[in-house]
Amino acid sequence: MVGGVALSAASASAATRGAASSDATARPATPAAALPTVDMEATVLAAQIDPRRADHTLTPGAKAAVLAVEQALQSRHLLDARWVDGYFGTETVSAYAAYQRSLGYTGLAANGLPGAASLTKLGQNRFTVTHTISAGARVQRDGYVVDARTQAMLTEAERLLGFRLVLQQGSYNPGGDPTSAGTHDGGGVVDVAVTGMSAATRTAVARALRQVGFAAWVRDPSQGDWPWHIHAAAINDTDLSSQAQHQTGDYYLGLNGLANRGPDDGPRVPIHTWEEYQRMH
Repeated sequence: MVGGVALSAASASAATRGAASSDATARPATPAAALPTVDMEATVLAAQIDPRRADHTLTPGAKAAVLAVEQALQSRHLLDARWVDGYFGTETVSAYAAYQRSLGYTGLAANGLPGAASLTKLGQNRFTVTHTISAGARVQRDGYVVDARTQAMLTEAERLLGFRLVLQQGSYNPGGDPTSAGTHDGGGVVDVAVTGMSAATRTAVARALRQVGFAAWVRDPSQGDWPWHIHAAAINDTDLSSQAQHQTGDYYLGLNGLANRGPDDGPRVPIHTWEEYQRMH
């Protein structure tokens, strides 16, 4: 009875249905599980440093992102399970390059460094991509070609120095200078002219370039068949040739970027990428 009045079976049933309906409406829907994230900056950095290590030390801050990428490559039968370890070594670089080729990419777009488009596609229904990097459009500087990211880095180094830098070799120059050993074949790599500079000024330029995210060294004729200049490779430029990737990796490991893999002979500064530098300033 309700208030002393008996409910009919039909009324009771209707009341029950109404209560159930109200409960269903009030109960929040279970949200879909959020996809994990892959930090592109950390992933690309690991792809440069890890292949140059003598051991399997992981790049700090990159393990989770690299694991997610390796698991996705394994699911496409491009990487054996034994290499799914958070270490972006040569096997993972080769597997990622194979993945890029499977998408129809060639040349620098299939260099084994994750690009934003290929990484996003690899992550469909698996992960989302954060801290994306772009080399940007190709632009002219001093009669040479560089990408927009490199141009911005050079401009900031000039601001720090208080004077303009002049290039004597640019990027995207395959076979242009055989003494460069392929480092200028892709993006992100330039040679800065040092004519008229004192030793102190040359060092100051190398320091400023390092501060904004280049692996940079003063080169002299005793090291190779070249004149005095400053060689600079933009860390994390996704258009780096494989040879330039090796140089940036060696820079992180305290080496000189030459074939002899000698100790770094440049000015000591905390190592940062261009994106890290921008966040700090």
